[in-house]
Amino acid sequence: MTQLLGLESECYSANWNLVKAVDGYVLDRKIRASGWNFFFMAAEVKAMFFGTLGAKKIQNALKRILGKVGQQHFNSLEVTAIVAKHFLCVPYAIVSAHSRHLQQSRYLDSVEARPTSPRDAEWARR
Repeated sequence: MTQLLGLESECYSANWNLVKAVDGYVLDRKIRASGWNFFFMAAEVKAMFFGTLGAKKIQNALKRILGKVGQQHFNSLEVTAIVAKHFLCVPYAIVSAHSRHLQQSRYLDSVEARPTSPRDAEWARR
């Protein structure tokens, strides 16, 4: 599906792919133009880590976020911020994200129905 939408992606972890060089709004427009729906969940999920920004620390924070949202069975996640801060000269960072969900129906499936919709799940993995 990423090829159909003209998107570039790469494998991120076992069940997740990373869509490159596109923001959530552009992706949403492309998905809707293809006849699918891309839901945005208002609840923000955050993970914090101590130290300076680094790829490994950001990946660990994202794994913690994915663990938090995994029980909701949404098939997408949008990272909305990675912010480096200091408190009493101690560096730390906060990674913020929102769950998103791709499906054909205009009405968001229930949490029970989301993991049993193989067609939507298969499409979202591509």
